Amino acid sequence: MSITLRPMALDGLVEIVPTRFADQRGFFSETYNQGALKAAGIDLDFVQDNVASSASRGTLRGLHYQLPPHAQDKLVRVSRGSIWDVAVDLRRGSTTFGQWESVLLSAEKWNQVLIPKGFAHGYLTLEDETEVNYKVTAHQAPEHERCVRFDDRQINIEWPMELAEMILSDKDSEAPGLAGADVF
Repeated sequence: MSITLRPMALDGLVEIVPTRFADQRGFFSETYNQGALKAAGIDLDFVQDNVASSASRGTLRGLHYQLPPHAQDKLVRVSRGSIWDVAVDLRRGSTTFGQWESVLLSAEKWNQVLIPKGFAHGYLTLEDETEVNYKVTAHQAPEHERCVRFDDRQINIEWPMELAEMILSDKDSEAPGLAGADVF
C-alpha cells in the first residue's frame, strides 16, 4: 500500500490518501493495509467495518462517539459521493478541548481521515446517494454511545449548509451541547 499521510491541526487527526493505480480499465487501490499503516506509525486493531448510505444531500450524522472502555478510533472514507467530515476534541485535558476540524472526503479525492479515541465525529453529505465506509477499533456498544449537538454554540462548527437544508435523526437533533455531554 502506497499512502500519503497529512497530519491535521488537532493532535491525532490524520488525512490519509491511498495511491490509485489507473489504466484503461479503471483503477486499483488498497484502501487499507495494516502493515503499511503500522510502518507509518499507525498501529491500530480494527474490529468492525461499517457502511452508512444517505439518499439525500444535506444528511447530517453526528456528532457521535463511544465512551471507554468501548471508545473507538475510526478510519473514515467515502466510496460514493462526498461529505464534510468533522471531528471535535472531547479529551478533557487536551489544549484543544472543544475545538473542531473538518476535511472534505470524497470518492473523487479518494482520501480518508483517521479519527482517534477522544473525538466526536460527524459529517454532512454534499451529494445525493453518498456512501460512507469506516473501520472502528471497538465494537458498537449502545450503552456507551453518546452524542454532542452538531450546532452547539460552544463548539461553533461552520457547516457548509444552512440548518434548514439539513436532514437529521431525532437522536442528533436532541443531543446535548458540549456543556452537558459526557467527555473523556
